[in-house]
Amino acid sequence: MIRLRVIDLETTGTEPPAEIIEFGRVDVVVEESGATVEAPLSWLYRPLRGIPPETKAVHHITEADLRPDTPVCTPEHLHAAVWSGPAPAAFVAHSCAFEQQFVTATTTGQLPWICTYKVAMHIWPDAPRHSNQVLRYWRNLTLDNALAMPPHRAGPDAWVTAHLLAELARFASFEQMVAWTNQPRPMPIIPFGKHRGQTWSQVPGDYLDWMVRQADMDADTAWHARQELTRRVGR
Repeated sequence: MIRLRVIDLETTGTEPPAEIIEFGRVDVVVEESGATVEAPLSWLYRPLRGIPPETKAVHHITEADLRPDTPVCTPEHLHAAVWSGPAPAAFVAHSCAFEQQFVTATTTGQLPWICTYKVAMHIWPDAPRHSNQVLRYWRNLTLDNALAMPPHRAGPDAWVTAHLLAELARFASFEQMVAWTNQPRPMPIIPFGKHRGQTWSQVPGDYLDWMVRQADMDADTAWHARQELTRRVGR
């Protein structure tokens, strides 16, 4: 039996020093007979610097949703949200690099993470897209809308991701999912630019050189470009 803790956050921005304003959590217990999705939990937190209109437009959490006694997400409150209840074997999120900016190793310790986005790209490369909501409908998951809706709220999004995790666990082991998470995401074709849609072997070498020199290049994309350059040198 392996307990996996799915986490989803709503925040005031895309990276720190943005603040956590909602924390959602769902445990998935994986056994040989299948996976059990436990009840979702969520907590609201009061940001010290307000909620920008751009992020309100995503999750629709406003100051009116926060009571006067709603706490700030201090390290102590975050630790309690992450660790209350039975200890998990790993933490899980869809595109977990986002959550890891806010729920860092200071809180999680040495436990591994599983990125359901990366795992889904390995297991279902032909999916139309790999967002949790697209995969939810593509896999025909039947979910209680009282728990799965609305999107972009921490509890419902964690609930959807937890069911995706249960589905993914049918096709990959815990160890394989952790290993895929620690690798760059699959990228069989160039996802942008004038060579978009081409395989790496079709891209001119000078363009690959340019890609790896860009300081703001997505790390996974740069990794694939370096791998292709290395392959050509070896050949």
